[in-house]
Amino acid sequence: MTFPVTVSAGIPAQAKWAFSTRRVARTDAASLIDALDAAGPGDLVLGRVERVGSHKRIQLAEGRTSDLYAGDMVVLACGDRYAPDQFEGLAELDADGSDMLAAGGVIGRMRYRHSRMSTPTRVVPLGLVADTSGQPINVGRYALSDASRPVGMTVIGVVGSSMNSGKTTATAALAHGLSRAGCRVAAIKATGTGAFGDVHAFADTGAHYVGDFTDAGMVSTYRQPLERIVAGLDTLLGHAARHGCEVAVVELADGVFQAETAALLKTPRVRDGFSGVVFAAPDALAAAGGCAALRALDIEPEILTGMISCSPLGSAEAEAATGVRVMTRNALCDPEQAWALLVQMLSGGAAHAAAAVVSQVGVAA
Repeated sequence: MTFPVTVSAGIPAQAKWAFSTRRVARTDAASLIDALDAAGPGDLVLGRVERVGSHKRIQLAEGRTSDLYAGDMVVLACGDRYAPDQFEGLAELDADGSDMLAAGGVIGRMRYRHSRMSTPTRVVPLGLVADTSGQPINVGRYALSDASRPVGMTVIGVVGSSMNSGKTTATAALAHGLSRAGCRVAAIKATGTGAFGDVHAFADTGAHYVGDFTDAGMVSTYRQPLERIVAGLDTLLGHAARHGCEVAVVELADGVFQAETAALLKTPRVRDGFSGVVFAAPDALAAAGGCAALRALDIEPEILTGMISCSPLGSAEAEAATGVRVMTRNALCDPEQAWALLVQMLSGGAAHAAAAVVSQVGVAA
């Protein structure tokens, strides 16, 4: 049963609208409907914070964080989340209480949590936010217009061994270095869960265009159809081209074994569209395993970077094990080195002969 409720009664002016809702025209919010069982990824939910847990702050659509208090009214987006270091959850709502899965404003049902995480912030859904016709408002309605992947744009993929391996830092650093070298650069996050940290990090680099999957209408790419994720990446690249960008640095979230990331890397349309791939890893073993996984997909990483690059000894181990050079954040930020890396990619990249080398520690390159 659906019960319309007036906005004045249902959506208080002081409600905190999360980052996940940032593209939504709030003037379209005309009612609330009691249709929680029918909620799907991207549907807007008005909720009341019942108990503050792991996420003690919410990232607002305005671009700042706000402390959460019990009793706060929040507008979040129903969504799935995959984060091995935090929560895994599904886009399911429970009228008795649902879970805030991400600070960027994702609500659903937690299935798993990392042992270091406390229980999630609990939010009671009061209804789905609907328009004047009573239709639920979904973030997908406000996505960028569809666009085709531009021909001739240089696209650099940034992947990693896991969450928090250094992918975002590498993406931002390389975007900054190429911008300083005179390129018109796009910094794009193609997959993940909606949050403003990465978007802000990319915006600070001087990139001419910054975008992420939320701009393509997805609050999270976890459990989304592969075709939709690929179309979203094409749209982001297309809009980057419209802004005059010549080069795009594209981050794929989580590790190469995560379902959507693995599927994307196996998709010729995506894999073959990369002029080069940068791999971020926390240590030499992860670097060796990641390179082996990529080579099994016929992807030869151009460089290694990430947390491993903070350790000279770890970097030496990784280079010996993989035959791939390690670059630090500072090196990626340097315009001369960033430009040289770009030239390397455009000239054919790392020699595939290096992939046949077996290191002293016995790891197949």
